[in-house]
Amino acid sequence: MPLSHLDNTPPKFKPEKSPYNHNRFKWHIAKLTFWSFMFLGLILVFFIQSPSATSSSSSSSTSSDLTRRSLKTSSWGGPVWEKRVKSSARIRSRNGFSVLVTGAAGFVGTHVSVALKRRGDGVLGLDNFNDYYDPSLKRSRQALLERSGIFIVEGDINDDTLLKKLFELIPFTHVMHLAAQAGVRYAMENPSSYVHSNIAGFVNLLEICKTANPQPAIVWASSSSVYGLNTKSPFSEKDRTDQPASLYAATKKAGEEIAHTYNHIYGLSLTGLRFFTVYGPWGRPDMAYFFFTRDILKGKAIPIFEAANHGTVARDFTYIDDIVKGCLGALDTAEKSTGSGGKKRGPAQLRVFNLGNTSPVPVSDLVGILERLLKVKARRMVTKLPRNGDVPFTHANISLARREFGYRPTTDLQTGLKKFVRWYVSYYGTGKKSD
Repeated sequence: MPLSHLDNTPPKFKPEKSPYNHNRFKWHIAKLTFWSFMFLGLILVFFIQSPSATSSSSSSSTSSDLTRRSLKTSSWGGPVWEKRVKSSARIRSRNGFSVLVTGAAGFVGTHVSVALKRRGDGVLGLDNFNDYYDPSLKRSRQALLERSGIFIVEGDINDDTLLKKLFELIPFTHVMHLAAQAGVRYAMENPSSYVHSNIAGFVNLLEICKTANPQPAIVWASSSSVYGLNTKSPFSEKDRTDQPASLYAATKKAGEEIAHTYNHIYGLSLTGLRFFTVYGPWGRPDMAYFFFTRDILKGKAIPIFEAANHGTVARDFTYIDDIVKGCLGALDTAEKSTGSGGKKRGPAQLRVFNLGNTSPVPVSDLVGILERLLKVKARRMVTKLPRNGDVPFTHANISLARREFGYRPTTDLQTGLKKFVRWYVSYYGTGKKSD
């Protein structure tokens, strides 16, 4: 099944010199020190507590945790493996990039990888294929990428030996860091996986990048969740982000502070992208639009959350093709890192952008669209919004991304869901494969 955006891959964006100050995010030294110590403390706590995970009182959940946290990878190395790595990362266009895409078998990672490869960039994927959701879907994405000439190295971003080897083989110009432990609610079930992937993993990747020569420019996935309990709408990059509503949000906020630190000390060029509720073909089964579709087809009741005082829960649903355009725009306008061999040579670019659709839609309206597309009436179960990290609404202000690299989403929810449903029915049929 081809990706929906393959015929619309945007060319490299070449803006005029922008007056925007890329280093406008200047935090007070005291705040930066506080956050830095807090994040280091989180990492230390995670590693100190890890051995206790083998206690017999929770053997089944522990086994799952250790699987997700394991640095064991499939065998790698050797002449054949190295040849595949180099072939996948080979640049095939004039002025093209060589890009390491982490989380390449994920939803956004798959789409971005194909778009980069299609325009002639060299692309090498990295993914650990964990079981947060059905790994078979990730394997199907992997097969799709292989048909496009993209090799995915199976490994963990915490495996510094593997990362060092990849950077020895390929002088990456850019890193598109999309690997992460996703999901707001799952953090209440397996919190350590978020620290492992979103904080420790990010730090490990930055440690490798800082010593690389040349240092790559890094574009990475933050999240709209960082806005947390913010009530100002639409959400702007200037708004406060110090009130996270979930551990997932806190780890993404931590990532932004860590990015600032590595930019300040080592001269790494870093661009964070705050994604707003991404949806579309090859999506994540844990997202509402996805499991709503599955359960509607199976005749199961679906939960429709309402905010306090019977308020509406709404999301700024953003179609995957629009997100891909934003990712490529950020990559194309990323300036070179200024360090060498772990030493900073001058000020480096530091940016954060919202990537959303700017049109929040009530979740109840989402269900209505799915009912019409599937021609099946949903069994709605209205319930209060649980205190599990979800927020009542999200709404992106995208003026900064529009000004910096021409980001303009063009897909409304009706159109995007129609494409998703077409893919879903083609891939799962009536849902038997997704049981």
